[in-house]
Amino acid sequence: MKRGIRIMAGAGLATAALLGATAPMAADWSGGHAEAPIDIRDPWLKAWVAATPENPPKDPVPGTDYGMNPDGSFRHPASTRLTTDAPSFPGQLDHWDQNSYAKNVKVIAFYPAVTSPWHAWANVADFGGRRYLYTHDRDYLRILDVTDPRKAKIVWSKGGVWSAKGSSEDWDASAVTDYFGGVTIAWNKTLQRNVLIASYEIGRFGLMEDKRREPDKVAAQRHYNSLKGFKVFAMNGPTPDTWELIATRTTDYQHPDAKIGEQQGSGALDAVTWFGGKYMLLSAAPDDSYSLTEYPDYLYSPGYQVWDMSDPADPKFVSQITVPGQRLGDPESEAAYRANPRAGNRTSWMGSRYPIVTTKPVEAGGTVGFGGMGGLGFYTFDLSDPAKPKTLGHLAVPPSYAGTEFDNVDVSQYDRTGFVFSNGYPMNENCYEPFKSIYSIDVRDPAHPKVAATFPRPKPPAGASFTDFCQRRGSFGPKRSGGLGQPERGRQGLAIYAFYDAGIQIFDVKDPAKPTIAGYYVPRFANESELPGYAIGNSTFAVYTEYDRNIIWAFSVNGVYALSSPLLGKPKLGPAKKIWPERR
Repeated sequence: MKRGIRIMAGAGLATAALLGATAPMAADWSGGHAEAPIDIRDPWLKAWVAATPENPPKDPVPGTDYGMNPDGSFRHPASTRLTTDAPSFPGQLDHWDQNSYAKNVKVIAFYPAVTSPWHAWANVADFGGRRYLYTHDRDYLRILDVTDPRKAKIVWSKGGVWSAKGSSEDWDASAVTDYFGGVTIAWNKTLQRNVLIASYEIGRFGLMEDKRREPDKVAAQRHYNSLKGFKVFAMNGPTPDTWELIATRTTDYQHPDAKIGEQQGSGALDAVTWFGGKYMLLSAAPDDSYSLTEYPDYLYSPGYQVWDMSDPADPKFVSQITVPGQRLGDPESEAAYRANPRAGNRTSWMGSRYPIVTTKPVEAGGTVGFGGMGGLGFYTFDLSDPAKPKTLGHLAVPPSYAGTEFDNVDVSQYDRTGFVFSNGYPMNENCYEPFKSIYSIDVRDPAHPKVAATFPRPKPPAGASFTDFCQRRGSFGPKRSGGLGQPERGRQGLAIYAFYDAGIQIFDVKDPAKPTIAGYYVPRFANESELPGYAIGNSTFAVYTEYDRNIIWAFSVNGVYALSSPLLGKPKLGPAKKIWPERR
């Protein structure tokens, strides 16, 4: 058997045999584009191709299969492949809109060139009476003192700074050996310090375009040159030069001592769910059998893990959570996958990208958890026995690809209403994919989750030069709502989302079955004197709200906005009254 490949207990004989043989080649499909021939050498990919149909979407014709309707609304395509070269359509603007639009939102300040044009994770933490905003992705880390959000200052900067010439530093995704992805900061009572959990995963961008055509790059990901897991840092101060690394773990729990390059699976995706106490939840594929996914540049279908953090310096693996349709070598799982209408589309993300979320620590009664599993659907879980988690309920919706499905889960209103919100987000620009809805899900009976409503689609204000945000260019659709790491973890009756070219959208969710739009801030697009044209389309891709100070941080491709809204209340422009993260 080839190095790094294991047959899991209970594997089907047919699949096991395929792991040592050459699987039939899938039919080529280029969608009208010249592509390298299919060349699959990885045994798990061979088994995936053999176990699935070949049914990629055809390229829809702009203006015919999708586009502007006579009434000024937009009709999305039924399905599309994942692409970085989405076509324009008749009626789309031929320029980057330089106007901004606002309702119930004011700009406190704008700080250019803080993030990258692609992504930002965000957190805040208080040290010595000062508040610090952390914003980072794999290729940069910026820390700002935002004690007075009108006069924020960068106190730590690492990685490239973007301008019209691109990034100030070259960055090769395949050569990075020590970067972290999502971060969670929580106060730990035992250590009497803030503790930072940094996820380390296989990079999702810049490593590969099509796993069926790039065998060398597939092999490089199987033997990745960075940690697949997470690290734990005790924070003695706000900046990394004061942090102490106290633990490193791989999510390949069956081989806890495996060295870098020999660790299987995906590593820990995004930020973990951890309140600083005993149990931590994260997203991870623990080994290479978790390969039932259609996404063209990703090898894994991540499930979930539970870890015991009683001693943050000695994390202990507790359990793995897997749902039907994730694992090769398991006949029932493979059958469940083939029954999914997305099977064979060579496009859909299957599995989690974000951990199970709860409204409180598991050990303090947060025993019902919620997870978005991409094209596998939305799940509810019983975590009352963390060593033996159970699936409670499942919700499936019609396919919506390209783009991701069931990614973010917002539980901010759950304790009050019994409802949670979940959504995917667009990955193609120019609305070259189905619209991604935010679902309001009734989970008062967690065993039977059901969609109660979809959030309203943002619309341009009267007087705008377009009638639908799809015309504005770039990406359009929801991203995420800021997560559990926001001070006070939310505000009852409000849900605030980044919405790409529709900026920041504030929804009134007092009645979660009848969400409405209460406010928004849509910034102007960057222009080509600020960024290269290819980096402008993401527009506003992240939001983080300090609910304790009534300040919204909007992360746009060319900088960071500090915003206020009367919907939240008057902004508090000095130190917070209570330290964050909270002391438990």
